[in-house]
Amino acid sequence: MAKQKPVGNMLIAQSGGPTAVINQSLVGAILEAKKQSNIKKIYGSLHGIQGILEENLIDLGKESVSNLEAVANTPSSALGSVRKKPTSEDCLKIFEILKKYGVNYFFYIGGNDSAETAHIINEEAIKAKYDFRCFHICKTIDNDLRQNDHTPGFGSGAKFVASAFMGDNLDNRALPGVKINIIMGRHAGFLTAASALARVYPDDGPHLIYLPERPFAMTRFLADVKRVYKERGRCVVAVSEGIADSKGNPIASLFIKEKDSHGNIQLSGSGALGDLLAGEVRKKLGISRVRADTFGYLQRSFPGLVSEADAKEARAAGTMAVQYACTKFANGSVAIVRKAGKSYKTDIKRVPLKSVAKETQHMPAKFINKAGNDVTKAFIDYAKPIVGPLPKIGRLKAVPVKKIK
Repeated sequence: MAKQKPVGNMLIAQSGGPTAVINQSLVGAILEAKKQSNIKKIYGSLHGIQGILEENLIDLGKESVSNLEAVANTPSSALGSVRKKPTSEDCLKIFEILKKYGVNYFFYIGGNDSAETAHIINEEAIKAKYDFRCFHICKTIDNDLRQNDHTPGFGSGAKFVASAFMGDNLDNRALPGVKINIIMGRHAGFLTAASALARVYPDDGPHLIYLPERPFAMTRFLADVKRVYKERGRCVVAVSEGIADSKGNPIASLFIKEKDSHGNIQLSGSGALGDLLAGEVRKKLGISRVRADTFGYLQRSFPGLVSEADAKEARAAGTMAVQYACTKFANGSVAIVRKAGKSYKTDIKRVPLKSVAKETQHMPAKFINKAGNDVTKAFIDYAKPIVGPLPKIGRLKAVPVKKIK
């Protein structure tokens, strides 16, 4: 709890993977800052903390409201992004630059790695006795931030995944075979699980869903595909990029060695996992028509498929971060909580920075079926209101015509 709010300038930046609604949070924070008498100038750092270190800043106070609203409805990070973990030396330099520009309010939009960065900067600020308010604004399509029921970016990413699987299922129904799609999700399977929302009719895919929360075994995978293919004459499969063996080793790590500054393997930059699984199905099951796609970065910033709830909550997260910083809290992270009750309602609360930083959360066990190859109704009920309406799918009644003798 902050004792007295400082008067000074504000700096905001974006970090980590872009999303379809990250700019809603940016604009929400900017517009709220304009209302606060203790915030004077509003700066934006291009490409996260790298932009601070290079003094690559822009004056966001000069942006018109109409242009800001256009940016808010545009996917990807308007300020540019970065994946950089600050060192102690970086922090010292950052404070020198913040003082130089009279910045007393700092907001960092991102996921758990970005929260860790904000936490490191905030801890160093406390040591340096710098009069500073530091807030992390929640964001990630992976939906794995602790303290959050769900995160801005997930709803729109999930809507893309569900819509893509709707189309892929129709394609696979027209030309039967085995289709494997690799979806983002390093440790949490929320986005891959969202593929289940594509099901409209009982025989719709995905017929199998594999998540990083359950150990992946190739023999079991092949047996599942063989069973579904025998029953339906086709099989659509959703696989998380982060699936790992019983020892916790990511299957994709057999092929990918590149890591970022936070030590994360770059799982989304390759189609190797899909190729491996498709190759095993062809070789071991003798099925000729097998295809694999890696959705990769398409899931993050796809225009035209934005979840209405996602955009609204992303805006609220940015707004509330500034409100909290300008009233009663010196630091923290804003988190989305779901209110109890039958109707879908959410709220934005402030939580400690440390409680969100670095570590992530997984899908609850109640969302995954016993066999570990699908989701449960509990997940569908959880995800539907976040994603919102999906395209309407029709099907011919297929009344057979009697053959003419």
